[in-house]
Amino acid sequence: MSDQISQISLPRPRRRRIDPWSVGAFVIAATVMMPILAVIWFALTPTENIWPHLISTTLPRYLSNTFVLMLSVGAITAVVGTGTAWLVVMYRFPGRAVLQWALLMPLAVPAYVGAYALVDFLEYAGPVQTALRETFGWTSPRDYWFPAIRTREAAIVVLSAALYPYVYLLARAAFREQSGAAFEVARALGAGAWGRFLRVGLPLARPAIAAAVAIVMMETVNDFGTVDFFAVQTLTTGIFSVWLQAGNLGGAAQLATTMLAVIVILVLAEKLSRRKIRFFGSARGARPVAPEALTGWKAWGVTALCLFPVLMGFVLPVVVISSHALDAETWLAPGLRRAVLHTVTVGGIAAVLTVLGGVFMVYGVRMSRHRLPALLMPVTAIGYAAPGAVLGLGILVPLAAFDNRLADALVAAGFSDPGLILTGSAAALVLAYVVRFFAIAQGAADAALGRVSPSLPMAARSLGRTAGGTLRAVHLPLVRASLGSALLLVFVDIVKELPATLLLRPFNYETLATRVHAKAVLENLSEAAPAALMITLVGLAAVILLARANR
Repeated sequence: MSDQISQISLPRPRRRRIDPWSVGAFVIAATVMMPILAVIWFALTPTENIWPHLISTTLPRYLSNTFVLMLSVGAITAVVGTGTAWLVVMYRFPGRAVLQWALLMPLAVPAYVGAYALVDFLEYAGPVQTALRETFGWTSPRDYWFPAIRTREAAIVVLSAALYPYVYLLARAAFREQSGAAFEVARALGAGAWGRFLRVGLPLARPAIAAAVAIVMMETVNDFGTVDFFAVQTLTTGIFSVWLQAGNLGGAAQLATTMLAVIVILVLAEKLSRRKIRFFGSARGARPVAPEALTGWKAWGVTALCLFPVLMGFVLPVVVISSHALDAETWLAPGLRRAVLHTVTVGGIAAVLTVLGGVFMVYGVRMSRHRLPALLMPVTAIGYAAPGAVLGLGILVPLAAFDNRLADALVAAGFSDPGLILTGSAAALVLAYVVRFFAIAQGAADAALGRVSPSLPMAARSLGRTAGGTLRAVHLPLVRASLGSALLLVFVDIVKELPATLLLRPFNYETLATRVHAKAVLENLSEAAPAALMITLVGLAAVILLARANR
């Protein structure tokens, strides 16, 4: 009997196999969270606590300017974006076919480029004041009054003109999706144009508008080029001055955590504002909105209202910058070709890595049998909410510490000093771009892979394909166009990114954005113009892509 028992083979315990999707998701999430956690750690453990000094001196000014800019730009973009979206969806007027796409064009012009153009256009030596002096015979500034240009109010105007398309894009989509029958019922019940807008259109579009305004406010907090040029002290400029000028890492980190707190409050406020709001469409196909034809002065008045934001946000900056770029010598200026090469190289590598990581993350959530990737995927989107200055602070210091320890270890082992491998090259820039814009690639990959019929990968797996083989053979060919669009959008945002690039670029390493900033600060708009025009042309490609996707 004992011999029979001994011959019975006991089941061997299963070895837990390492899930590569879970490991990859954890690595991506850790990479995204590392800069933010580093900033929080630096803020909690400063070598010199200057927080009391900041509170008693500059912090109130930083906070007040930041909140005034944020709230003012949010309010103006909400009015302009929502109003123009309502007009192009609900009415027919002269130029509507062109203006509904032209209203997106200010997205191609970074706010700091608009700031340089506005000052050049309105300053004492600019065309406006020159024309006034020639017309009325004035000879000096004492002969007439002209408003100051480099003010907080001017910064609000520039940021609003550059950022309102975010609200316009989402509001237009929300208005187009509404049922025309609801507006017809409201009209039959005696509601006028304002009544239909306030009681029907606006409440239904409120979630989209609130999300867009939150994005606008986050972009306002992140801005550095505009507020620095207009000498408006905000939390972003405070980080630069406290860290780079005063040399206090802990104080800069404390300002950075304050910025993060502002961003978290914005996100939570946007979520809570629509927590109990629920809207449902009809099960049947809703009849689209039929635009009402306008005639006479009303039609041309609406055309003027929709044209004005385009003139301020796109036409004026492009015309001013182009006038400075007409000189052929400016295109041959030293450093421009090198800035183009750096931008294309670093931006291309970062965009490719970002999209590949987004595809891996989204596909891994679908393939993994564990909950970890699904739990970590929302965490990876936090990088887009973090301002570039915060990411720059959280990336540069840990990477510099790693470089120094690696160099010390190699020297101790008998090798030559390799120098700063990561922070002395563009690797830190690539990492910052990947973290900052990973949410864009992830969202695009999620939407694209979600459109693939589940039966196709199931058939491939039944024929013996592995998960990776199914991704290469089935999914990627079907979503290639969507991933290409995501690649372009990420690349465009990288080209325009200024705060993180200024903090993380190696010594004497210029991109198009940093070159524009450096030349414009020195009042040399002629040499800044070619780089600014290139950034705008790259941005136009993204605008055209958005226009085609939202037809």
